[in-house]
Amino acid sequence: MRMVALVVVLAVGLLAAPLPSKAQPGARVFRIGVLGAASASAYAGFIEAFRQGLRELGYVEGKSIAIEYRWAEGQYERLPDLAAELVRLKVDLIVTHGTPGTRAAKEATSTIPIVMAIVGDAVATGLVARVVRPGGNITGSSYFLPELVAKRLELLKEAVPKVTRVAVLLNPGNPAHGPVIKAMEPAARLLKVELQQFAVGGPNEIESAFSAMVKRRADALAVIDDAMLIAHARRIAELAVKNRMPSVGLKEHADAGGLMAYGVDSLDGWRHAAVFVDKILKGAKPGDLPVEQPTKFELVINLKTAKALGLALPQSILIRADHVIQ
Repeated sequence: MRMVALVVVLAVGLLAAPLPSKAQPGARVFRIGVLGAASASAYAGFIEAFRQGLRELGYVEGKSIAIEYRWAEGQYERLPDLAAELVRLKVDLIVTHGTPGTRAAKEATSTIPIVMAIVGDAVATGLVARVVRPGGNITGSSYFLPELVAKRLELLKEAVPKVTRVAVLLNPGNPAHGPVIKAMEPAARLLKVELQQFAVGGPNEIESAFSAMVKRRADALAVIDDAMLIAHARRIAELAVKNRMPSVGLKEHADAGGLMAYGVDSLDGWRHAAVFVDKILKGAKPGDLPVEQPTKFELVINLKTAKALGLALPQSILIRADHVIQ
């Protein structure tokens, strides 16, 4: 009986004790708006990484935070209305990703803090004035997309030297893609590669874009970072293999079956967005928080796809790979 009583006392004590938490939101429930350019299903992994980051900082959904999701389903023209809807809900903060979504949020409010989970060059696209003290109501993680895509072109040529015509798959609704093409052109000239641009404004245009690539005899593919294109990475990778095209893009592209990838870890960007959220909810001003830039870039090779394409990749590429998909 004494043992039972001791167990009961300990249990009551544990229930009464405050849970360890770095976040101290008190009785208030903070409302976080997530403005997604793609779909909830396509970005489920990224959202879970963000939620995990919040949990690690002590936030509990339904108790200290509530998350309002708005998804554009790849239709970027819907983003302004969805951003305005989050503003009307009077959320405490908005989390975005990609240039189109961040721009829509910026145009919808100049007072509600905005955190970029992951976005291309935020300075070049005018999302923030500078990196160190961005000013305004926006901060988060940004990377130099133009230089990154030019590097991918070099790696693709090194992996498959016979490549001469590279199809560049881009979204005309993404304002970040203009500077990307300009950065790729000098690299293409040095590599003696012809760039062929193929615009895809929605998933229903992917098939026709590949048909056009075949007609123009493109022998390789470079996929530019974009929420809608990432959401349909598997279909794009499948079509690239079907049409015998070695391809390069984000890590998600190689994971989905593309030949290779070079870039930042998007999951880490979403997870780290929780750190910005935490600082802002505790009183920091977004304009005072430096925009952070990834320092780690990964080269991913999909050997299964290389085999399907009948390619023997050079050892110089394989030994530099951070991850090889067998």
